[in-house]
Amino acid sequence: MDLLGVTKDILKQARDGGIIEFDHTNYSQIDTIVEQNAELTTLFNNTYHNADGRRELLSKIFGYNLPATTTINAPFNTDFGRHTRVGERVFINKDCLFVDLGGVTIEDDVLIGPRVTLISVNHVENPSQRRNLITKSVHIKRHAWLGANVTVLPGVTIGENAIVGAGSVVTKDVPDNTVVVGNPAKKLRMTNV
Repeated sequence: MDLLGVTKDILKQARDGGIIEFDHTNYSQIDTIVEQNAELTTLFNNTYHNADGRRELLSKIFGYNLPATTTINAPFNTDFGRHTRVGERVFINKDCLFVDLGGVTIEDDVLIGPRVTLISVNHVENPSQRRNLITKSVHIKRHAWLGANVTVLPGVTIGENAIVGAGSVVTKDVPDNTVVVGNPAKKLRMTNV
C-alpha cells in the first residue's frame, strides 16, 4: 500500500475510535498534520483577519469550507483540525480548544461559550504504554448550548437542545432536552422546550 493509503488508514483508525500506537510506522503522518495545523492556528490567532479571512483560514484548518453562517472567535485552538465538523449557524466564543484527532462533530445551531474544551483523545493507563492514544469522538447535537469553561471528555454526546452549565466537566452522555451542571456534570432539570 502506498504512503497515502497508509496515512488514510491511520487517520481513519483515529476517527473511527480505538488505540493509536505511538510507535506506529505512520504515526509521523499525524505529527506532520499537527505541525501544519499549528502554523495555521498561530496565524489565525495572532494576526487580525476580517470575517472572510477568518473563514478562509478556518476552512484550511478543518479541510473543508466552513459554513458562512458559522462564527468562530479568536483565539481558537485545535491540535489536529481535520477531524472537526461544524454545522450551520454555530457560534463558538473565544479561547476554545478542540482536541479532535478522534473526531468532533458540532451540529447546526449550537452555542459554545468561551474557554470550552472538547477532547476526543485519552491515553492508555498502563505506564509502559501511556504514549499510545485512545480516540473516541465528541458529538454536540443541534441547538445544544455549552456555557463558559465547559470540558467535554472523549466519547461523550451532548443531546439536542441540552444545556451544559458553566464550569461543568461532562464525563457521560447528556440526553436531549436536559440541563446538566457540575464536576462531574449531573442532571439539574429538563429544558423548557
